[in-house]
Amino acid sequence: MPEDRPVADGPFAELGDPCLAVTDKRRGLVAVAGVRADGEVGAVGLFRVTDRARRRWLLGSPYPVNAMAFHPSRPLLAVGTGEYDGGYHFEGELLLVDLEDGTVRSLIGHAFGRQVLGLKWLNDQELRVLMAPYDDWEDDGAHREGHLAVVRRADWAAVGAGSLTERDLTGPRGPAPRPDQREAARRTVARLSAPPTRRHHTSRG
Repeated sequence: MPEDRPVADGPFAELGDPCLAVTDKRRGLVAVAGVRADGEVGAVGLFRVTDRARRRWLLGSPYPVNAMAFHPSRPLLAVGTGEYDGGYHFEGELLLVDLEDGTVRSLIGHAFGRQVLGLKWLNDQELRVLMAPYDDWEDDGAHREGHLAVVRRADWAAVGAGSLTERDLTGPRGPAPRPDQREAARRTVARLSAPPTRRHHTSRG
């Protein structure tokens, strides 16, 4: 089992301990999320991958990162963050990142946001969002279940900050696993951090 420690070398060092990695093979990009030493704040780095990973930008988050998804056709990355506050609320954000310049919009208008657990683009216009309940008041299942909503926008590049309402995020409740994806993320980072393998050519006489 991998040790619970940050990756200290190379372009991934500032991320802390990798907890999630997603790839966009069409664009040759990898987004890696990490948890820093205090365990409370998250970070996301975008890397272009050729023979080795080269970082394009680094994004900080006040919450751990739980989910990421590249838009199927636009230069956008959806990032879901959040955590339980220890006493009542499941807080977090749904961030939309412009891959070209690294600008970020926080889309949920609710004061406490929502803890976003899962993200999947169904097509160019629809984003499926899995969220924890708002709170666990008299709700024993709140830490095991969540709400699944499909948010539709004609042009996600034009979606404004704070524009997603409670109505947009309303959906049926059901099981909401919280998988630990650290081991897979660490393997991805280790592979991208490894020096390129030189190819040896042999000559034929």
